[in-house]
Amino acid sequence: MNTPAEDIVRRLREKGLTLGAVESATGGLISTLITSVPGASECFQGAIVSYSNEVKARLAGVSRRSLEQYGAVSAQVAREMAEGGRRVLGVDICLADTGIAGPGGATPGKPVGLFYLGLAHAGGVFHHQHNFSGNRQQNRRAAAEAALAWVASYLDSLD
Repeated sequence: MNTPAEDIVRRLREKGLTLGAVESATGGLISTLITSVPGASECFQGAIVSYSNEVKARLAGVSRRSLEQYGAVSAQVAREMAEGGRRVLGVDICLADTGIAGPGGATPGKPVGLFYLGLAHAGGVFHHQHNFSGNRQQNRRAAAEAALAWVASYLDSLD
């Protein structure tokens, strides 16, 4: 049985599509899962690990206004990360994540385990909100897996 990353790589290759990522709270885990698959270099173009707001703005194209108005952990920022990453990386599909992995970092209205995922492709820019309840590593892993599941679902919609 193939892993989700193996299925995604196979399907991207079959469709001639490219993938990139802009990762924050997952710290490169999405990229690690994809690049662990032989042949991923045919479809995975690269990633930006944008842990700081400065890198989100300078490299991923997130507006400083959005960071100030909504905060780094927000739907708006996840969308801008995905959209900016798609443009900067020159890919067909770009995933993004921003969240609070824990154990610290929670603020009023933004608990540990809150993640926003962004997805940009030819059909537009979208976001999903997730609330995970594990420890730091479990939350990061859950976010990466949710991001891959979302790409798989998008690829299903193309069939």
